[in-house]
Amino acid sequence: MREQMLKSILSDLHGTSADIEGTAIISGDGLTMAALLPQDVDEDRVGAMAAAMLSLGERTASELSRGTLEQIMVKGESGYILLSHAGQDAVLALIARKEAKLGLIFLDAKRAAKNIADIL
Repeated sequence: MREQMLKSILSDLHGTSADIEGTAIISGDGLTMAALLPQDVDEDRVGAMAAAMLSLGERTASELSRGTLEQIMVKGESGYILLSHAGQDAVLALIARKEAKLGLIFLDAKRAAKNIADIL
């Protein structure tokens, strides 16, 4: 039931922008709770990488006195990866095309993360 509700949030998020290519909700220890990812993307690998990046990001933000980590963005030549906290023990991972309108995607991701936190 809960997994279905989480998948529904991801589905809604995909519906907000054609530039979103994949999404996943990952637990703090790197396990995928729900995902809508492209066929060629390994869910387990995404979960492990997201957990590692988040841990490093949190430590970096703290060490450099930037406060509590809110999100991590990675830009590659083919697009973006966005990681955002979704409550205490979950992360929303989002993959977007390079043409994506980031302002709108950030806004939609923030809304989705809040909905995820409410469920968890």
